[in-house]
Amino acid sequence: MMMRLLITAPTAVVADYADVASLRAEDESGGFGILDGHADLLTVLPVSVVSWRRAGGEVGYCAVRRGVLSVQGGKEIAIATREAELGTDLDALETSVLARFRADAEAERSGRVAAVRLSTQAIRRIVEALRPERRPKFGA
Repeated sequence: MMMRLLITAPTAVVADYADVASLRAEDESGGFGILDGHADLLTVLPVSVVSWRRAGGEVGYCAVRRGVLSVQGGKEIAIATREAELGTDLDALETSVLARFRADAEAERSGRVAAVRLSTQAIRRIVEALRPERRPKFGA
């Protein structure tokens, strides 16, 4: 009764195990577990740590920078993430790696906000320039 776990980032396969007995992850609604035979599932993962136990009892951890987790046929778990880092020390992943992932996500958010502000300012200037009262009169 084993499941396959596949974790991928845009440029690499981060983990591929065919002997996973259980997996623990979290989405916006909270933490959840997956065992063999789980119903099909599709959910979005925040910046978090995914953990699993293999058939031999070994435990694995992977910090993910958001992503999508899917379960298919109760036998295949796939996680597609923007960035991932495997680790053996849960505390180290939770402190250093998750802090870095969160900081990167916040920097991206700040960049998007600045870009929207800049676009809004440009649109306002264009609208002001196109107002009829600002246009020169024909023949004047």
